[in-house]
Amino acid sequence: MNGFRVVRAEEVVGRVDIVITATGGRHVIAQKHLDNLKTGCIVCNMGHTDGEIDVEYLRKLQWERTEPQVDQIVWPDGKFIILLAEGRTVNWSCSSLPPLVISISSATQALALVELYNAPLGRYKGDVYLLPKKMDEYVARLHLSGFDAHLTSLNDEQASYLGVPKAGPFKPTYYRY
Repeated sequence: MNGFRVVRAEEVVGRVDIVITATGGRHVIAQKHLDNLKTGCIVCNMGHTDGEIDVEYLRKLQWERTEPQVDQIVWPDGKFIILLAEGRTVNWSCSSLPPLVISISSATQALALVELYNAPLGRYKGDVYLLPKKMDEYVARLHLSGFDAHLTSLNDEQASYLGVPKAGPFKPTYYRY
């Protein structure tokens, strides 16, 4: 954060034009913040949950849909804010990503969490790790039925020629998808 001031939301909500949450917390932008936003402020959530913005409070106010995924929330005194994706995560809700991509990403994240949970203490340190190819390929296989796709298994000669195990993973460790 070198060069950026770190301040509490209460200190700046009345002066900013855009509020983007990215914490994974609940009601990070609560009623006390929403009531103090300036008119026309754009508010959106890029965190990991749909509860970062107090949308329950905003539902008590007047909503005007201006276009898909964009609402003006109007207070009784005429002040308004622009809320994207009804407070849900914009990286999923407003993206042009097809549901298949979202499903693959979510499944991969879920399997990674299962791995972290089941791993012996000390296997993983606070670092960034690449997922094993076998996990990527497992997630891909889970999604094949959606395409009515059927794979042919490698025979011994093909696996030997490619230099991979018959059951995968089918790409060398240095290969990046």
